[in-house]
Amino acid sequence: MKGVLLVNLGSPDSTDPKDVKRYLDEFLMDERVIDKPYLLRAFVVKGIILNTRPKKSAAAYKKIWWEEGSPLIVLSERLQKKVDDLTKVPISLGMRYGNPSIKAGLQELADKGVDEVLVVPLYPQFAMSTTETVLVKAEEVRRKYFPQMHFTNIPAFYNHQDYVRVLTNSIKKELEGKEYDHLLFSYHGVPERHIRKSDITNSHCKIDGQCCSVDSPAHQYCYRHQCYETTRLVVAYLGLDAHQYTTSFQSRLGRDPWIQPYTDATIEKLATEGVKKLAVVTPAFVSDCLETLEEIAMEGKEEFIEAGGDKFYAIPCLNDNDEWVKVLSRWIDEWAMTKTVNA
Repeated sequence: MKGVLLVNLGSPDSTDPKDVKRYLDEFLMDERVIDKPYLLRAFVVKGIILNTRPKKSAAAYKKIWWEEGSPLIVLSERLQKKVDDLTKVPISLGMRYGNPSIKAGLQELADKGVDEVLVVPLYPQFAMSTTETVLVKAEEVRRKYFPQMHFTNIPAFYNHQDYVRVLTNSIKKELEGKEYDHLLFSYHGVPERHIRKSDITNSHCKIDGQCCSVDSPAHQYCYRHQCYETTRLVVAYLGLDAHQYTTSFQSRLGRDPWIQPYTDATIEKLATEGVKKLAVVTPAFVSDCLETLEEIAMEGKEEFIEAGGDKFYAIPCLNDNDEWVKVLSRWIDEWAMTKTVNA
């Protein structure tokens, strides 16, 4: 019997600093997030970050927390329910970090007799700290607890015409009747070394402004290329000129170089250059979360206004958008009928 496991990033169980600390410990100790040797990673995370960051992060979560709980969890559950209502196979939900866990999601499917699972990381672009860690963790759980199961995973869908169309339509709908000078595509940031580590050619990715536009097998796993390609495809649908949009990357950590340009610096730069009405979309996220609701919609807006901007529009993620639900449900049903994933 077939079934589907949707997997998102995850969230603390509450805004209590203890819960936030527990979540950050699991998240930051992932070797695909902070890809340093274990002892060094433990020293940085447990010896430094977890002694300072939980209270600050807890305060940030409190700003965006809903009565129902974490926005990311609530929105993921809404997506799961809508997809489950439209598809012919059972749909469960798991988080890479926190609850509900991947194990819990697989157990739910196993209890229904499922032995063939389509794992769907809810990330349009591939990255070792998102898609790869989900697939690795799911396989670890399968081997330990559900050896009878067989996995298939959905490929990165950043350039799928259905996804691009849905994303474009959501942007159009959100900006309908609003005047804006510039559209900023802000993606989650990753260290430059992640891009090079994911290069299956071991030579193509130079992060020099040119390699992402030159065809290469490396692009199959190149987060930077896939982000810029998402922007290019959406911009083509929207009919924007080069001066009407920018691509940037947010949420850097530590002193090592991360892919640029940085979102906070870009927002300030656009304001100082005369952009008065800025719209920001975050296509690396399917569900709104701390990085979109607090870092962009709150901090980003404040930075823009302080730098001389006037209007700031934070465009919601796809979340449980009905058009997106239909597309995802169709991909799942196609897999259920043909044993292939066409996303």
